[in-house]
Parts: sequence; structure tokens; C-alpha cells
Amino acid sequence: MSRVGRAFQDSSSAGRAAFIPYLTVGYPSVTASAELLHGLAEAGADVVELGIPFSDPMADGPTIQRTSQVALDGGTSIDDVFRVLQSFRTDHETAAVLFTYLNAPWARGVQTFVEEAASAGADGLLLTDLPLGSDADLEARLESGPL
Repeated sequence: MSRVGRAFQDSSSAGRAAFIPYLTVGYPSVTASAELLHGLAEAGADVVELGIPFSDPMADGPTIQRTSQVALDGGTSIDDVFRVLQSFRTDHETAAVLFTYLNAPWARGVQTFVEEAASAGADGLLLTDLPLGSDADLEARLESGPL
């Protein structure tokens, strides 16, 4: 069973909702994000959502829009997100899901992005601007992959 599956099973067995906090990597800085991520795991997060900052996060509210802009202004890159996650994996087995827009995987190439994300320790991928069922080919490729 996947880490995400285990997280939901464990929280359900305990009779509680899963604790799934979100943070934008790079807000307020990459270093602070890494520290916050460790703190979330130590505070009992079942799954963590790691936001990849994006320049036009129109599907998100003002908080994520603002944190994404601060992260981008600070120079945060997708590689930074992968490094933070990889470092996190040395100490924690908490499930981690990348939260992004489709532009990030497309810019790198979907297969390359998925392989790099999995190698860094990601357990899943949330594409906020891809409605379920809108791209059956892409969904099939993602479902057959490591995330």
C-alpha cells in the first residue's frame, strides 16, 4: 500500500480526519520551507502538500497566490522543491504530494517531471488546473507511473 493510502487508512482507523497541511515551497524562503516541512511531519501530519510556486495560480485563493509570488521573487525553482523533498525523505516517511499546475510537468516534459518527482520522494501529484477526465491520455500515463 502507498504512503498516501496508509495515511488515509491509519487516520480512518483512528476515527479522525487526515491532517493534510499545505505549504508553498520557497515561502518565506527555501530554507524556512524545509524547516516547516519537518515541523509539520513532527506535528503529526498524515500527508503534506508541497506547493510548487507558479506565476499565474488562478485556481488558488489570495494566500497561495501571494506565497507563490514571494517564492518566485526569491528565485525558488522546481529543482528547489525536489531538493527540499529529497532532504525531507532522509528523516521522514510522511506521505508527500506535489501541488502544482500542469505547466510545471509540461515545461520539463511530463515523463521527466514524474520521474524526478518520484526520485525526490513524492507520493502523488495534484494538478489543480486539470479537471478529472479532461485528458484521458495524460491521466493514463500518470496512473501507470510511479506517482
